[in-house]
Amino acid sequence: MKILLVGAGLSGAVIGRELAEAGHECRIIDARDHIAGNCYSERDEDTGVMVHTYGPHIFHTDDEGVWDYVNRFASFMPYQNRVKSTTQGAVYSLPVNLLTINQFFGRTMRPEEARAFIESKADTSIDDPQTFEEQALRFVGPELYQAFFKGYTEKQWGCSPTELPASILKRLPVRFNYDDNYFFHRFQGMPEHGYTAMVEAILDHPNITVELGTTYDPAMAEDADHVFWSGPLDGYFDYKLGRLGYRTLDFERFTHQGDYQGCAVMNYGDADVPYTRITEHKHFSPWESHEGSVCYREYSRAAEPGDTPYYPIRLVDEKAMLAQYVALAEETPKVTFVGRLGTYRYLDMDVTIREALDTATAFRNAEGALSSFLVSPI
Repeated sequence: MKILLVGAGLSGAVIGRELAEAGHECRIIDARDHIAGNCYSERDEDTGVMVHTYGPHIFHTDDEGVWDYVNRFASFMPYQNRVKSTTQGAVYSLPVNLLTINQFFGRTMRPEEARAFIESKADTSIDDPQTFEEQALRFVGPELYQAFFKGYTEKQWGCSPTELPASILKRLPVRFNYDDNYFFHRFQGMPEHGYTAMVEAILDHPNITVELGTTYDPAMAEDADHVFWSGPLDGYFDYKLGRLGYRTLDFERFTHQGDYQGCAVMNYGDADVPYTRITEHKHFSPWESHEGSVCYREYSRAAEPGDTPYYPIRLVDEKAMLAQYVALAEETPKVTFVGRLGTYRYLDMDVTIREALDTATAFRNAEGALSSFLVSPI
């Protein structure tokens, strides 16, 4: 069969590879001039630093199958994300943990003491938190909320935490030990030579052709038996029901001679600091040594036409519009919508790869009669 895959990011690359190995002829197009989507990485010519062009991507998963899969195509080096936060004139460790609590309150509490102390700060009158703010006040109290969550969240989402759902804080945002590993998954690491090299290896198959700088034209589908669409869901339908809301990021890139901040990620929790964080990219490759440094200040804002969409907003208005687009997608024959943009969800890389693998398996099992969503985005 002739397969057209729109987008050369993780979804398109993995599905393309799986179907190519099954004997299908796979044509992958991408409007950008590079592969790997938002996890694209490249070496800075002046410093030699591997730069995560669209912001940092740290691979972490509990899915052993996905971990084995990416290790087929890249050598992964150990890496744990240890985030710091500058707030109220001091630097603290994130996620909020026992060290953060003791430093912030000037105490020397043991775990159970800290647990009782934070519970005494919490607003226990909130029985069923509905908003982000209520969730935070219920579990961490006003002081930690103001320092680490309120200002950062306002900058990241462009609205008050009272307008955001409690589900954004899915887990209790406090650890009562000194573990400052930002993620808790079994497998964590970085591809030694960057994500672009990994995706390039995935795409290296005789049944795959890649065309960059190529915008999708509906006429292309006439030559294909099936289309896998990893572009924006609303974009496929030419935004005829309106545009789904996204937050985008602006990066202020700067270089430094030496070590600028001593860590990969420094959050800024104060609302009067306009950026959300500074990332220093050489720290994402601690096995390398570079005198120079490349850093990004990140600014979050509402995405406009032509911007790179990052985070789906998914508030009430977007969910209503999304349901209409899903209905259209489910009625569209011979097209499968995949990935972060195609299903209008924020997906970590491991989930993206798992869904791509499962999509390819379902397509093979259905003998090409697959269409619409495999995972409902609602």
